Order: sequence, then C-alpha cells, then structure tokens
Amino acid sequence: MSKIEIKVPTVGESVTEVTLASWLVKDGDFVKIDQPLAEFESDKATFELPAEVSGTITFVAKEGDDIKIGEVVAFIDTDGVQAIVNSQQSIVTTEDKKEEVKETIETKPLTNDQSQIANDQTTYATGTASPAAQKILDEKGVENKDVEGTGVDGRIMKEDALKIEKSIVDSPQSIEKKEAEKTIDHRLSTNNFSRSEKIEKMSRMRKTISRRLVAVKNETAMLTTFNEVDMTRINQIRDTYKKSFEEKNGIGLGFMSFFTKACTLSLQKYPSINAYIDDENIVYHDFCDISIAVSTPKGLVVPVIRNAESMSFAEIEKDIKRLALLGRDGNLSMQDMEGGTFTITNGGVFGSLMSTPIINQPQSAILGMHKIQDRPMAINGKVEIRPMMYLALSYDHRIVDGKESVGFLVSVKDYLENPEKMLVGVDPVKALLEL
Repeated sequence: MSKIEIKVPTVGESVTEVTLASWLVKDGDFVKIDQPLAEFESDKATFELPAEVSGTITFVAKEGDDIKIGEVVAFIDTDGVQAIVNSQQSIVTTEDKKEEVKETIETKPLTNDQSQIANDQTTYATGTASPAAQKILDEKGVENKDVEGTGVDGRIMKEDALKIEKSIVDSPQSIEKKEAEKTIDHRLSTNNFSRSEKIEKMSRMRKTISRRLVAVKNETAMLTTFNEVDMTRINQIRDTYKKSFEEKNGIGLGFMSFFTKACTLSLQKYPSINAYIDDENIVYHDFCDISIAVSTPKGLVVPVIRNAESMSFAEIEKDIKRLALLGRDGNLSMQDMEGGTFTITNGGVFGSLMSTPIINQPQSAILGMHKIQDRPMAINGKVEIRPMMYLALSYDHRIVDGKESVGFLVSVKDYLENPEKMLVGVDPVKALLEL
C-alpha cells in the first residue's frame, strides 16, 4: 500500500498555523492530481490545497481544526490508480459494438435499474460549487441543484454562478418558498417570542483582526487629527473627463486615485509618516506601498498597491479594482497583503460622516476618508453650498510629531482641492517661474 502524506504548505513567513475551513471532497473519494481538496483560512487570507497525486483520500483532520504549517491533514493511497486505469482501458470495444450500443440507447428507454446505474456515475464534484461560486449562489439565493456545472465532473464554477438566469432566482417556487419562510418566522416571533442563540466559532481572520486591533491600542501612542476637504474641483474634473478617461483606459475614474496620488506626494514631503519603528530603529522608505482597506465577507483586509508613487491614475484605478475583486471572491494571496507603508480606508462608502481609524501595524499612520456631504461654507465672505468631506489621520506619536501629522493632512487637502498641483508636485505657476 503506497500512501502519500498531504501536508499544510507554507503560505507566508509570519503564518505558523491555519484553520481547515472546509473539505471540498469526501473521505474515501478518488481524487485527481491538482484537484482542490480543502479550503484553509490563514490570518489574512484563504487558500485551496490541491492534490499532489491521484488516488483515494483518507482524512486525518476535520473541518474547524487549527493545524500547524507542515502537519499532515490527509493521506492519498495511490495503489488503486492503476486498477482504475486498467478498468477504463478494458471498456474499449470495437466500432461495431459501439454503434450497436448507441442504437440500443437511442431506441430503448432506460429501465429503473439502468437509470440508477447512470445516476451512480456522478462524482463528488457533481453539483458542488467552488468557494467563489458558492458565495455568488448564496447571494442570489440559488440552490446548487438549479445550476448545471461546466467544471470537471459537473463541478459548478464561478462562471456558471455568474451566468445563472435571474428567472431562476425569482422563480415562482423560490418566491413561494421565501413567503412561506417569512410566514413561519413571523408566527414564531409573534406567538413563541423566540429567544434562541447561535454560537459560531470565531474565524481565524476575525481572531487575528481582534488581536491586532487591541495590540495597536496598547502598544502605540495613537492620536488622530482631523481636517475637511472641498471636493468641488475633483467633482468638476470627474464630470468633465470621466467618459473620455473610461474610453481610453477601460476603467472608471473614481475618487481613490486622487486620494492615493495626493497621499504619495505628501508622504514624500513627510517621510516619518511613511516609516515604522523596528525595535529601537526607525525604518524609512523611499517608495510608497499603499494599503487599501477592503471589506470582504470574511472581514477587513488590506491589499497593497506597490510603488503607487510611480503609477498613473489609470494604473491606480485598475490595481484597486483588481484587488477589490480578489478580496470579494476570497482569492487574495498573502503576497497581495504583505508589506504596505501607509493605509487608506474609506468609511464613506458605508455612509460614515466621521470616524477614528486604527493604525495598521507596523505602519505609523492611516488616512480615513468619509462621506461627501453638501454643507454651507464661507467662501470669500459669502455662504456657498459645497461638497465637503471630513478627513481623519491617525498616527503613532512615538514616531510622528503633531506638526508633521497636521502638515501632512494639510498637504493632502491642498492637493485634493487643487489637483493640478499633482502634475509636478507643486503649484504649476511657481514651477513655471522657478520660485
């Protein structure tokens, strides 16, 4: 008997333990090489474990187990592989027999026994959705049995879930089912006054987020300074150039590219905000790797835009969209989230008017964007209604002084209210006059 150990692979230098989120096959199934076996959850991301060889799998770990890197989670017995190959070869018949079988099938309906045999040919994959596909189906309220998978052995892929017809989602059966569930829920809530509780194990990512947030509050001298920015000029630029920008670059012109570019220029003026403390040393960076906070079904993650200071607006927008889609589908890798010298988080998309963001260690600062709201402002002695946004900069006072933090935020505000300054990093008229 030849058994191959299936171990948890190394997924990052700082990751020593992962959680077995779910098995994608059944214990005792015959699996093929490179077939996804299980989904694991690390401190920062989820990943699938593929089969190294073909054979029959035997589980060692169970769903929900916390497993150290390098530990065995299953065995794959490869002895049965050749027998399966031989049995498949023995099925080969002459062309005449094939035609005879084909004619018989076409002219004679299957008996009950034959139908059962045909049904037995399905595998574990038939009707099983990949993690990304399952998420989409759950959001649409579609059951797996209503989707025809195009993957190996009938596995439901992400593309299948995306193409599912809306008619299935809103079919009379599904509407009737939802109405029945509402009736039951209403009856239970009004007659029985249900006070049930549900206990779920905290995910590894949520535990990591909790631990890191508490550590930041305890280990840093965190302060927050606030300012507000008039978004009039940016709105005018987007209204004027949004269509032509999208036609040329194939991506929409959002707000994040303006904020990212403004931050990279300001970070070069205030290098301590782009640095972090390492024991008794301060590590400065001549590059700006901007972490963008992204909300996912499994928690908040911060994928990184590398060398954002050298990127154009279109390149920034494309990278943000790429990372956001990966985060939504749970496909972000450890490499996508490692590093980062400064973080931007946008609570405005959820309607937040003002908040105090928490530093993403080991970074020394984080910028919080908020909701754009029309407010009366005093402009040249007159009251005008302007689209205003509050900005919040949380920083580590151990490395960043108050003067630097306020100066940085004023610089960001200046670039956003005068976007033409981003072209050369200073006022273009002063640059022209060499002042």
